[in-house]
Amino acid sequence: MHSSVPMTREGFNKIKAEMQRLENEELPLVTEKIAEARAEGDLKENAEYHAQRENQGMLMAKINELKTKLASATIIDPSTLPKDEVVFGCTVTVKDLAYGDEESFTLVGAGEEDYNKGRILVTSPMGQGLISKKVGEIAEIQAPAGMIKFKIVKISFE
Repeated sequence: MHSSVPMTREGFNKIKAEMQRLENEELPLVTEKIAEARAEGDLKENAEYHAQRENQGMLMAKINELKTKLASATIIDPSTLPKDEVVFGCTVTVKDLAYGDEESFTLVGAGEEDYNKGRILVTSPMGQGLISKKVGEIAEIQAPAGMIKFKIVKISFE
C-alpha cells in the first residue's frame, strides 16, 4: 500500500509530462534499437542487444515509478494551509543550534525537489521534523550523524 504523495498541481503536471515523454519518445527509440540489434544475428553474443534490453528495463522501472507517484498523488493548494506554522509549500529559515548558522528550506512535493536550491521534500526526514513547528520552537531531527537541533527563525510563503 502506497502512502499519499503531497504535491502541487505544477509538480503533478511536471511528473506527468516526464512520464509521457519517456513512454512516447524514449521507449520507442529503445524498442527500435532492440529490433536492430536482434537483426544482427546470434543473441547470445550480441552485446548491443543485451545493453538495449537492460536500458528498456530501466526505462520501464522509471515509468512505473512515475506512474506510482501520480497514482498516489494528493494535490495540495498551499494557499489553504495555516500561515503561522511550518507547512507544505512554505519557506522556513532555521538556525542550527550546534553551529549557529542559518539556512532556508522550501518544503515541496514530489517532482519539485531541488536540494541544491534548498527545495526539500516535505516527506523527507528533514521535512517531517520541521512540519507543524512555529517560530521560536526547536525541531529535533535524527540524521545519520546524530540528532540535529534547529530553531525556527522565520516562516514565509512565496
